[in-house]
Amino acid sequence: MITEGVSRGWRVCFSDPERRWPSFPDPLARKFAARLRELLRTHGRRPGQPFLIGPDGRPDGRVNGFFTSYPMTVRDRDTWRKYAYALGLWLNFLTVRGRGWQQAVPADVEAFKFWRMADPANPRRVAAGTLKGDLVTLNVFYGWAARHHGVVSPVEMREVRASAPRGSVEEIAAGPVGIRSRDVRWFTPAGYRRWRDLGLKGFALDGLEDPRWRGRGEQRDAAFADGLFETGLRLSEWASVLDIELPSDDPDRAFTTRWLADACAKGGLGRRYWLPRPALVGVLSYTEGSRARAVRRAQRQGRYTRVPGMLVVEKVFANRRLSVRDASGAVSSVSLDVLDPQARMRLFREGEYGLEPLAVWLNEDGLPRAPHGWQHTFTAANDRITELGLDGFACSAHRLRHSFALRWYSVGKLLYDARFGHLEGEELRDFRVQFGDTWQLVQTMLGHRSVTTTMDVYLEPFRHLDVELLLEQTVGLPVAALLDEVWRQHPKVAADPLAAGPVLAREGLR
Repeated sequence: MITEGVSRGWRVCFSDPERRWPSFPDPLARKFAARLRELLRTHGRRPGQPFLIGPDGRPDGRVNGFFTSYPMTVRDRDTWRKYAYALGLWLNFLTVRGRGWQQAVPADVEAFKFWRMADPANPRRVAAGTLKGDLVTLNVFYGWAARHHGVVSPVEMREVRASAPRGSVEEIAAGPVGIRSRDVRWFTPAGYRRWRDLGLKGFALDGLEDPRWRGRGEQRDAAFADGLFETGLRLSEWASVLDIELPSDDPDRAFTTRWLADACAKGGLGRRYWLPRPALVGVLSYTEGSRARAVRRAQRQGRYTRVPGMLVVEKVFANRRLSVRDASGAVSSVSLDVLDPQARMRLFREGEYGLEPLAVWLNEDGLPRAPHGWQHTFTAANDRITELGLDGFACSAHRLRHSFALRWYSVGKLLYDARFGHLEGEELRDFRVQFGDTWQLVQTMLGHRSVTTTMDVYLEPFRHLDVELLLEQTVGLPVAALLDEVWRQHPKVAADPLAAGPVLAREGLR
């Protein structure tokens, strides 16, 4: 068991069935520790699965039953952590108000919303998007509790109008509004480089090295952040990459096309991504520098021989399959596409100096780094920049992904205009039908299933900028004739049949 969270009140814990327990002097404790792995598996506990312990030091079976129920059992670890911490926060909030989770009412949800977003007494107020995530967790939890324990949900819903054909949809009544426009932020390339140099590499405001800097992981952290900014991958996706999935450096190639494994991609659908050479060089420099030193230290200290559930990779095949050997000596074949981020942290090889991990990103002790550990890196970097006097100049993994989307839409827009601006209306429509437009370009690079997500969430500011540029370009142009030409063949747009031009004229409409 791994315990995290507050020291008093409800505590968030995570099960670890593979943990090696020390030798206890008490024979009863030794017997319990020996059976713990079997007990955890019997009760449906998986590695990393959360459970909560109440203020009295005891787990609540009804609350923890939520994490062993469907569909929570098929969620990934990041979702487990997000739900567990949101639920733990809610339970502690109710404890302060003197109310149990079964007695919560809508007024508690409204008070929770005020405390999270606006209460001056709360020094860690959050933005609308974070609160929405909390409320979604509560809605899912209480929906489950209502079905299994007859608890009345305090999360009220309201019906709102939606576009056809849905007509109307339900949303959380206490949900905040205006999330996208307020919560999504972007960096220009220069802005990102400034944030990285100040927060991760220890530079001062004058662009020189800060003599007070005491960071030790700047090479790793900068390489990781550069990878997010240059590839547009999600944090957990980029954190799961293995060294055998990295190409060697080729100075003649500006980028290489790589494959993101199914089990590491959001939604379980693997996809291609593109790794620019500057980002690749940064990663390779890290693997040959601070990462190599961390591996040697861990080997000397024998850390890798104590990793539970280790799989030793004996051979890597060209079809993305591995031959692996477990602790019992049994050898099996497994595809890289079915190995999720947690399984990849248990992959090792026999190197020149002993066992070494295949995971690219390691902690200072040489062990593979869990994806959620990177959140601390961003927090520490943002705190340092605030101390330097640049309050509000903050970054997150999401912001780097947003910036990637905005940058490539901008580039794609310019390239499309430069290469195809000479096409006439019908030729341009044919081109877009066959090859797509700028939105589809960025949708592909981000790995979105729907282009609507790309348009509505990531690129809202450029979309409005695009409209303003178009309006500026219409000054002095025959806009009416242009619109008539563009929409003439659309079945739902009525043009003037008497002025339709050559196409309709040939059909006898004059």
